[in-house]
Amino acid sequence: MQLNSLIARQIVERASKIIQYPVNVMDENGQIIGSSDPKRLHRTHEGALLAIHDNRTVEINQTVASTLIGVKEGINLPIVYQDTVIGVVGVSGLPDDVRSFGELVQMTAELIVEQAAMMAQIQWNNRHREELLMQLISGSSLNDNQLMSIAERLDLDLVQPRVAALVKVVPKSNKAVTQEQLQKLVNLLEYPARDNIVGIVSVSSNEVVVLKPITVKDEQWCIEAEKIRVDKLIRRAKKECDFAIQIFVGGYFEGLSGLARSYETAKATLDSCMPTSRSALFFYDHKLSVIISSLKQESWKTAQLIAPIERLREQDSKGTLIRTLRQYFAQNCDLAQTCELLHIHRNTLRYRLDRVGEITGLDINKLEDIIQLYLALKTVEE
Repeated sequence: MQLNSLIARQIVERASKIIQYPVNVMDENGQIIGSSDPKRLHRTHEGALLAIHDNRTVEINQTVASTLIGVKEGINLPIVYQDTVIGVVGVSGLPDDVRSFGELVQMTAELIVEQAAMMAQIQWNNRHREELLMQLISGSSLNDNQLMSIAERLDLDLVQPRVAALVKVVPKSNKAVTQEQLQKLVNLLEYPARDNIVGIVSVSSNEVVVLKPITVKDEQWCIEAEKIRVDKLIRRAKKECDFAIQIFVGGYFEGLSGLARSYETAKATLDSCMPTSRSALFFYDHKLSVIISSLKQESWKTAQLIAPIERLREQDSKGTLIRTLRQYFAQNCDLAQTCELLHIHRNTLRYRLDRVGEITGLDINKLEDIIQLYLALKTVEE
């Protein structure tokens, strides 16, 4: 830990609220880096050099001050961090007048140094946790042993199974999401500690990614237990934050390399299901929609797939056949249930399905054709 001008300025400001005497802060080289008197900055303080060299309090009277460079009457006390002298804090004035304030100012300085060191460590940990997270979700070039070693230094457990989830801030009244809101979301995901690995993926898209520990039994992810935890998180966000959240949970894939695939499925779920009014969506509940969504990027494939439905739309001016087909698929191709829900006779349903076959050129009783028809309908509805 080294003193810098920012920490020195904090020491001077804090000490000046406690005592009315001028305060100086010197670094490990005796250089004045913080002072109540800006004119004294960047000068060497020989009294501080004595305090550093001997690790002791140095009192300076008028006679001694006249023999040293850059020195005034006062008291100089070493600033110690982890048994090492890293600088000196000085109080200017007659030694008899300022002596009683010396230890108080010294303690103040050392508390500020400890606080700065702790914050620096937290920032270091956060930065490296985010770097590790990005390595994991992007498909790192590092091998598993290297990733495990990094995780151990950060006190993270990569052995337990995890899934990736994308969490979006949903601001009220369509206001822009702030950096403070994203940081509050990160804090929400990190505390109380649940061994989540969290990072802000994109400020512009309001996305935070979290690698969440999950429960796996007999090689199967207990997804219902995860849904309960996600619901609790959503309720916490409503209670503690000034914004709502949406969560998109990816699939579970074994091993560290599986985390990148899990993130891909979480991102694909977000991309294919937005916008949505639902607070939580799981890839496994929308797998077909996500996969179909990727087809839309291949325009010629999409055109080939939906061509039969487009022909049906052209000749079904009232939409009766489309509605019938949609309900037929919703009832898992059960004729009786479809008739009951549509309030039509079984023969009417058969006639409509036959018409669908005639118009689309697909046989409603042939597995390959019915699958194509189903996927085509899902594609145009997504």
